[in-house]
Amino acid sequence: MSARKKRYGDGIVYSTNPDYIYNDNVEQEPDTLPARQQDLRISLDKKQRSGKKVTLVTGFTGRTEDLKALGNMLKIKCSTGGTVKNGEILIQGDFREKIMQILQDNEYKVKKSGS
Repeated sequence: MSARKKRYGDGIVYSTNPDYIYNDNVEQEPDTLPARQQDLRISLDKKQRSGKKVTLVTGFTGRTEDLKALGNMLKIKCSTGGTVKNGEILIQGDFREKIMQILQDNEYKVKKSGS
């Protein structure tokens, strides 16, 4: 399928019916909950990472842009690299205590999970 053509979920590309409503079948992201209603979990992970440690922040409910903004803020405050994938924030290194303090200062509900 070409990048120029937009296909709709029901296979209709063009209709001469002026009252026809296109059905996009696009799922909308949930609205971002306020920080006090978020229930975030922080854990340390080194599985499938060649023994290197990463700090995982999971449990964020909201839009992808807001999750990326939170991940970017955590990377800057920890002065390290990281990414946002599959609804999780991955921060390179063991920064569980520092991230927990940063999130609590920003009024997030945070719990440690794992060891």
